Amino acid sequence: MSSRSNDLVDRLLEASVIGSFTKIGPTVRRRLAHWQKFERATGLHVIITGATSGLGLKAAELLVGLGAEVHLVGRNEAKLRGVVDGLKPLAKAHRGSATGHVCDLSLLNDTVKLVSELQRAVPIIDVLIHNAGALATAFTETSEGLEQTLAVHVLSPELLTRGLTEQLVAGKGQVITMTSGGLYSERFDLATLQMTQATYKGTVAYARAKRAQTLLTAKWNEDFGDRGITAQLVHPGWADTPGVDESLPIFSTLMGPLLRSPEQGVDTLVWLATTDPATRRPGQLWLDRAPRSLHKLRRTKLTETQDHAAAIALEAWCADKIAQALSQPGSTPSA
Repeated sequence: MSSRSNDLVDRLLEASVIGSFTKIGPTVRRRLAHWQKFERATGLHVIITGATSGLGLKAAELLVGLGAEVHLVGRNEAKLRGVVDGLKPLAKAHRGSATGHVCDLSLLNDTVKLVSELQRAVPIIDVLIHNAGALATAFTETSEGLEQTLAVHVLSPELLTRGLTEQLVAGKGQVITMTSGGLYSERFDLATLQMTQATYKGTVAYARAKRAQTLLTAKWNEDFGDRGITAQLVHPGWADTPGVDESLPIFSTLMGPLLRSPEQGVDTLVWLATTDPATRRPGQLWLDRAPRSLHKLRRTKLTETQDHAAAIALEAWCADKIAQALSQPGSTPSA
């Protein structure tokens, strides 16, 4: 097929949603674009949050197998230790490494301690991957007074990115945020970002947090782009993971035969992590190794001026919420 025909097929897949987000997408697209094998990642220093299961674990496996030095972040110490031990033979065979860091990213004091730990352990960061997340079915307020979805998806990524800026600058690093198709259903509105127990709906809270991540990405590029850091977003498509089975059981059952494998879900993430970020425009959303629109519905779009103002307001909101959480009685941040 000609390049023009390939582009047409790709656009038709993207317009269909199901054709794009399910395993049909990578199956067809890898043939259209003749995807190259991943580059070796020897010596690449990578941080992955949410790395003990699902997409995070698969990304860690692939990157360690490519020779990267991978730092896995997980909240369950025993599970994390088991994952790291399981990766050791792979690391030895491919000259990579796997190191575990325990952190509950729903607690910002834990995140501050993680920042301090990573500053000491990884002086040069090539790739910071914000992958941790979950779709909660019920409103959960943390001991720091924060709604859990926002703490994990918005506030901890903001803390980590800004706390590790110097290490990212040293590596001319990439910040890659794993997003979701849920973002397409929501228009950013700071006034409704934080839901209450009375108004809470898990899928909506999750989608709003994912939309907020697009503004964080834009702000990171604005603030740190001139220092060599680039920030991107990756959409994994609809992948078959334990999180999907648990959070969306009906969807998982209905779509099961069409769901992507975890490896298909992280293909673009690993591709981005192991290729030169200078070849891409900062702030893009990627799916199946190609840039995609941040919006599918006109109602979710802001003007360029509104978008910039919203990103500034979100940063200030994050700073305020982080300061409040860290000032709670009994808080003892180490950095």
